[in-house]
Amino acid sequence: MTPRSRAKLALIISLSLIGVLVVGVVGAVLFVQHRLDGAMERFDDPFADLGTDRPTAPRSTDDQSETADPVNILILGSDSRISAGDPSQWQAGAQRTDAIMIASISGDRESVTVMSIPRDSWVPIRGYGDNKINAAYSFGGPTLMIQTVEDLTGIRIDHMVLTDFDSFQDITDELGGVEITLTQPLQVHGQTIAAGTHTLTGEQALAYTRQRHGLSGGDFSRVQRQQNWIRAMMTAAFDRDVLRNPVALTDLLTVVAENVSVDEGFSIGEMRDLALSSRNLSRGNVQFITAPVLGTGWSPDGRQSIVNLDPEAMEDLCQAFAEDRVAAYLQDHPEVVRLGSSVE
Repeated sequence: MTPRSRAKLALIISLSLIGVLVVGVVGAVLFVQHRLDGAMERFDDPFADLGTDRPTAPRSTDDQSETADPVNILILGSDSRISAGDPSQWQAGAQRTDAIMIASISGDRESVTVMSIPRDSWVPIRGYGDNKINAAYSFGGPTLMIQTVEDLTGIRIDHMVLTDFDSFQDITDELGGVEITLTQPLQVHGQTIAAGTHTLTGEQALAYTRQRHGLSGGDFSRVQRQQNWIRAMMTAAFDRDVLRNPVALTDLLTVVAENVSVDEGFSIGEMRDLALSSRNLSRGNVQFITAPVLGTGWSPDGRQSIVNLDPEAMEDLCQAFAEDRVAAYLQDHPEVVRLGSSVE
């Protein structure tokens, strides 16, 4: 397998790990596709009731006829394993989303940008006034969540993927653990893991991402840790030759498929085509960023701690997403917070 082929497969795996290309890597191996499709949960079309006042569908800025349109996928990490594994069991007020990410795959298929929106961001939610963004899922399920994100960002969402970080334990263990550098000791069920670089199990990695207290960045540090776990899984899949072992690869993708839910419109064929058109991607072209913020504060009633987004910076960044030029925008704007080599 050539280095380019390995890089292509590595990126497809990495996107699978965040719920984007769950079955694309299998290509034309139909029996594997069938196996993965059967393992994956699907939920009813969340876009049907959104109406017509949505952002304009993204179009590639490249005039070349072979360039496809960009694809934007909303990825939600629910705090409820039930709602993530079976969205039909959603109940009003029962679940909120612990992680909110927009994964944008460029029209030329040469870059992917994943933007995390802090769950405590104070935003307008139609019919409910201003509230924390993670309440939108609790109030109105997948449809209201998509509507809220589109209203906030102006980015048209093409598909939705639901998962939960409990499920990422299984993926991590299937990979044999992931390498993460701890900047401070980690407590897991009474065991202390010292600061430094360690290969963490799924249970330990989950504890790492759920730690909130004692971090100087609070929930911002937690968002970066979630991103870091995803990146560590991507690296493990690449470095441990999982990509060149058909059996290990199929086993990994089966675990991924068992732990995500996708909207019913995200077909096997579209996933496959999206993967096959991404032949020029490399893991170095996947960027993790955080939505621009002004800082933290309190809700008007003084009862909730909130995150205040930076409206001006947010508008400029989201416009770049909507116009399929976010990779170039990030090159010109180093101030945008992105996942670095050191995570608190």
